[in-house]
Amino acid sequence: MLEVSSFQLETIHTFRPRIAVVLNVTPDHLDRHRTFAAYTDAKARIFENQQAEDFAVLNADDPTCVGLASRTRARVFWFSRKEEVKQGAYVRDGRVFSRDDGGQRGIMLVSEIPLKGAHNVENVLAAVCVGALMRCEPERIRKTIRDFRAVEHRLEYVATIRGVEYYNDSKATNVDATIKALESFPANVHLILGGKDKGSDYTVLNDLLRQRVKRVYTIGAAAGKIESQIKGTVEIVHAETLEAAVKRAAAAAQPGDIVLLAPACASFDQFQNYEYRGRVFKEVVSGLAAEARS
Repeated sequence: MLEVSSFQLETIHTFRPRIAVVLNVTPDHLDRHRTFAAYTDAKARIFENQQAEDFAVLNADDPTCVGLASRTRARVFWFSRKEEVKQGAYVRDGRVFSRDDGGQRGIMLVSEIPLKGAHNVENVLAAVCVGALMRCEPERIRKTIRDFRAVEHRLEYVATIRGVEYYNDSKATNVDATIKALESFPANVHLILGGKDKGSDYTVLNDLLRQRVKRVYTIGAAAGKIESQIKGTVEIVHAETLEAAVKRAAAAAQPGDIVLLAPACASFDQFQNYEYRGRVFKEVVSGLAAEARS
């Protein structure tokens, strides 16, 4: 299985022809690129060296990806959770299918995918496209996906303490990644938000906050901006530090609730990187688990 994060772009050079994969393009790093158009232009450079014999694997459910199809000379294979595609991978009646010039092939049940979240269904569909283009047999693709385990800091299950589940999604360094994390849980979420702002609009979180979140715990330099943009949608706890946020969420959470670190921000105000932030989260949770056992 080709594993890439929700916003990472990869070109596979090991094989010929070359395959470029774009999972989605959503606003990020606007503090550096200034506009979404400039950010999209930077991402589109993945196609610069592609030729007609190459392949581009694109998300048919993402409008920006659809627009990118005109910017590559390669043959486009699509993936979609929402509709059938003529060439690529898609979901129908709870099953994943692959289709190319040789016809349609069933790959696996959606329920067999071991990762949480609709975005991971999209990741799997992209991987199915790549596997099919590499002439992998359907059963080999299915087995690889079924055996795959989540990467550290990406919607990573950490522990269950007194009936409360803890998840580390420190890699959710932008708003869209936080949306995808929240969509993975139906309700009763205690959400930790904050860090170094990247010019993001946090108001787009408000509908999901109303629907699925019990409390938001803000940390870091972006706390004030986040609080001003989500005010009135959900109870907000100004926690300042990650350790304080985890402990306050643990004190408030009830059995069946979720404590989720999906900060929608970079980590560089308080941490060396998002990996370090995720490790700190897990260390605090481990301490809470030890206290519960004693």
